[in-house]
Amino acid sequence: MMVLIRKRLAYSFVAAAIVLLLVPAVSAIAVSFTVPAGQEETKTLSLAVNDHVQMRFTVTGQGASVVDFYITDPHGNVMETFGTIGNVNYAFVCSQDGEYTLHFSNTASTEDKLVSLDCEVQHYIFGMPQMLFLTLIIVAICVAATAIFIIMSKHP
Repeated sequence: MMVLIRKRLAYSFVAAAIVLLLVPAVSAIAVSFTVPAGQEETKTLSLAVNDHVQMRFTVTGQGASVVDFYITDPHGNVMETFGTIGNVNYAFVCSQDGEYTLHFSNTASTEDKLVSLDCEVQHYIFGMPQMLFLTLIIVAICVAATAIFIIMSKHP
C-alpha cells in the first residue's frame, strides 16, 4: 500500500515538472513581409505586464530603404514614434496587458519595401524571468519529493 502511494506521488511530481517545462518562457517572431507602396502593414504582439520585448528590423527596397514606423499600445495610443527609418533595434517593458501594434507605413513611397522583423518576448513572473522561476519551482518540487521519500522510507 505504501509503495503504491510513493509511486503515485513520484509520478505526480514528474508530471508537474514536465508540464512546467512545456510552458514557453520566451516567444520569438522572425518574419519577412512586403509593405506595398502607398500602404501600411501592421503586426500585433499579445503581451502581458512586465514582458520584456526586444525587436529588430531592417527595410530593403530599390530606392530609399525606409518606412515610417511607430508602436501603439493596447488602447491605441502611440507609445513610440521612430519616424522614417530603415533599421531599428529597440527594447521595451510592457506596462499593461493587451495587443501592442507595430505600424510599418509606406504611404510616402511609390515602391514596395521588404521588412525583415525579428522580435523576442521574454515573460517575467514576480519580477524574474519565467525560465528562472520555473527552474526554482522544479528544484523545490525535487527537494520536496526527496524529503517525502526520506521521511516515508523504512528506518533500520
